[in-house]
Amino acid sequence: MFLLQWDVRHSHDTFFLRSNLNPTWFMAALKKSFYTTCYIATIIFLLAFAITSSQKMYNWSGCLLALVFVSLAIAFRGSKMFKGYWYSVVILAVAIVAMYFPQYFKTFGGREASFFIPILLQAIMFGMGTELSLKDFAQVMRMPKGVIVGIVCHYTIMPLVGFAVAHFFNFPGEIAAGIILVGCCPSGLASNVMCYLAKANLALSVSITTVSTLLAPFLTPFLMKLLGGSYITIDLRAMVWDITKIVIIPVAAGLAFHYIVRGKLKWLDKTMPVISMVGIALVLLVITAAGRNNLLKVGGLLIVATFIHNMVGYFLGYWSARLLKFPEKDCRTIALEVGMQNAGLASALAKGMNKIATVGLASVIFGTMMNVTGSSLASWWHNRPPKDETTEKKDV
Repeated sequence: MFLLQWDVRHSHDTFFLRSNLNPTWFMAALKKSFYTTCYIATIIFLLAFAITSSQKMYNWSGCLLALVFVSLAIAFRGSKMFKGYWYSVVILAVAIVAMYFPQYFKTFGGREASFFIPILLQAIMFGMGTELSLKDFAQVMRMPKGVIVGIVCHYTIMPLVGFAVAHFFNFPGEIAAGIILVGCCPSGLASNVMCYLAKANLALSVSITTVSTLLAPFLTPFLMKLLGGSYITIDLRAMVWDITKIVIIPVAAGLAFHYIVRGKLKWLDKTMPVISMVGIALVLLVITAAGRNNLLKVGGLLIVATFIHNMVGYFLGYWSARLLKFPEKDCRTIALEVGMQNAGLASALAKGMNKIATVGLASVIFGTMMNVTGSSLASWWHNRPPKDETTEKKDV
């Protein structure tokens, strides 16, 4: 007993001695215990969710399932292996809240919540503009072949695969049009982050995203009219204007902001990426709530369809670049740029057609899907450096 008491006191004293001598060690130990607690909380919430679901206490089970993903996302923030997935898990939590409690997210301040989708998209596009500079446009001139191949692959593979998938699954007209619309949109902003994680060519990624976004007012309406016109009526002029005011004007304003204000207000520089992430989550929340009933009818098949659309985009993008003998880094970049779409823009365009609950559904699922698959693919590549990069290091 005496030995046990001495051992406990000794351990206690050692802990405080080490923490007093080394504050960094103490903070690291504190963080580790906090993240471990989050994993334990995830398991507890999951068990509670199973119990409440079996008792048909759906309000409680919805809250608990959302808490499962929130606690898991926090835990992932402290993991080297899973850190890249935390935002994807948050997106899943947001989708669950919207599915269980749609009534709270259909109206806001006396207006339909979908009214705010274009405004949120404009804020996100403005954020993209603040991250750009004239140097990024100069990069296009330095690697024209990569940019041209990336753009051509993006605006051929994804629209055609979307059309094939929509036709194969024989979805109702407006649901099918939503899949095609996602395929006709420009590259997703998340592709730049995924390219960085995948050890791909980040400069090429930014160039492809920028050029595909600037071409969107011309190519997206044209492709949508060509491939989706048999499913729904497409007003070309209206769609061109919608893309211009949602994408081009905010990006241009963000670019101007970059040179006038950026760097002078450091807190604002840090805030813009957060605004973008919150904006994406809110868009998802509103669209999921609006289309909840339709999602329950076709959700399972739509998940399969969007998964195929997304994965075929990665596959064909990668192998198109390989066949053209691009370096491995560029192949990874083109794969991610082709497979990841600006699903938020598709949502805003669906809102412009007043078909957010039908045409907008595919963008909700695709946006969530590509965050999960994109971060998984990026993590896989992150642990496997490109062969050309390893060869260069050996030569040096």
